[in-house]
Amino acid sequence: MAFLNSLPARGDLVELRLGPLRAWMVCHPELVHRMLMDPRTFDKGGSQYDRLRALMGDGLVTCRQEAHRRQRTMLQPDFRASRVADYTQLMGEEAESVCRAWRAGQRIDVSAAMMALTTKVTSRVLLSDSLDDARAAQIRRALGTIVRGLFVRTVVPVDAPFRLPTPANRRYRRAVDRLHAVIDSVIADRRRGTPRDDVLGTLLAAARDGGEDAAVTEQEVHDQLITLLITGVETTALCMASAFSLLAQHPETERHLHSEVDTVLDGRRPRLDDLSRLTYTRSAVTETLRHSPPGWLFTRVTTRETELAGRRIPRGATVLYSPYLLHHDPASFPDPELFLPERWLPGSERTTAAQHRAMLPFATGSRKCIGDAFAMAEATVAVATISGHWRLRHPPGPVGQPRPAVTLGPRSLPMICEPRSRIPVGTPPRTRSLAPRTTVTSRTQDPRTAGDNGVDDA
Repeated sequence: MAFLNSLPARGDLVELRLGPLRAWMVCHPELVHRMLMDPRTFDKGGSQYDRLRALMGDGLVTCRQEAHRRQRTMLQPDFRASRVADYTQLMGEEAESVCRAWRAGQRIDVSAAMMALTTKVTSRVLLSDSLDDARAAQIRRALGTIVRGLFVRTVVPVDAPFRLPTPANRRYRRAVDRLHAVIDSVIADRRRGTPRDDVLGTLLAAARDGGEDAAVTEQEVHDQLITLLITGVETTALCMASAFSLLAQHPETERHLHSEVDTVLDGRRPRLDDLSRLTYTRSAVTETLRHSPPGWLFTRVTTRETELAGRRIPRGATVLYSPYLLHHDPASFPDPELFLPERWLPGSERTTAAQHRAMLPFATGSRKCIGDAFAMAEATVAVATISGHWRLRHPPGPVGQPRPAVTLGPRSLPMICEPRSRIPVGTPPRTRSLAPRTTVTSRTQDPRTAGDNGVDDA
């Protein structure tokens, strides 16, 4: 990551050597926008997407530009604003379900908990209730293994090392096979059952309606589900885990967020109309995506000879861009290492038009993430719901820095649960809480958190 951050000092477009290969890293946000707004010249490709296609097939994320418009048009209705609004309740339900079993003083793996949450939410949106607990657990375990093994497969330019029967390669292959088998079993069950109004229902209807000449093949139904499941589960889970980690490291920011959650929600689940009022919570999620973007490095391949930043780029060249690099460039974001949700509050003087251009957690243009609004709503609802009941603390000792893989974020994040009690000024305390009722008789307190005794200062 330090190497990435050093590149803008070398120019707006920096040539890199990746072993025997050449690549170009685009370091200026305006050039990145120019590239992303011209997907016919800068198409999805390179070793990153070639290896992703081996896992995900030719779905929405990995398909070439000529196939993208049809796929996007078919799936877009399931992710329009009105449908995202319909999902708010289930997002809150699953967030409460995940933290209901937590206990005061318990050490939990927040990353694993957020993966469980996003798996449940995403599977309900894609598959309704077709994914039982056993199959959901299989998917979570498979995704963990796949993500750990995928990064090296996207950056090493030769396949030979991955054909060897090493323990890591065998684990990866078994996880891939297990993931595909679970999805195949869900599709088979649905074909024998009642049609549902979900993404799988949309795909199966498109496959049926086209007859023998259907543009949507049986394989595409499978590929789209694999694609949306992988991209919808892990990245949002990493964002939420990073958010809780950052909030715990910034107690004043955490207090602001807790105060807003208590004022807006007062102990209940978020409703649709609450999302527009949870401005600080949403800003904290946005700042997390700036500070620790799960999607941190992407590739494109030129389909023709072109020019960028005054340089001739040949046909078939690999061009890279990094949201992490853009989000941490001091030219766009002063003090980029600081976690400042205030950058994104409405009317904030901190955020300029140039900064909005440099903020690219979901890309832009026609290949912008189809689930961007969904992911923002899910993360906002989950952070607000869990923060209404629990404060998560880091154990003593240094906080580990996330290591980049195919995505960026904490793979394992141990944190300690502290129940929160909300006492609105002038009213009796509410008793409804997911936290168990406990009596704290004594506590050794860090002087840096004096006054922070489980009752929100607000």
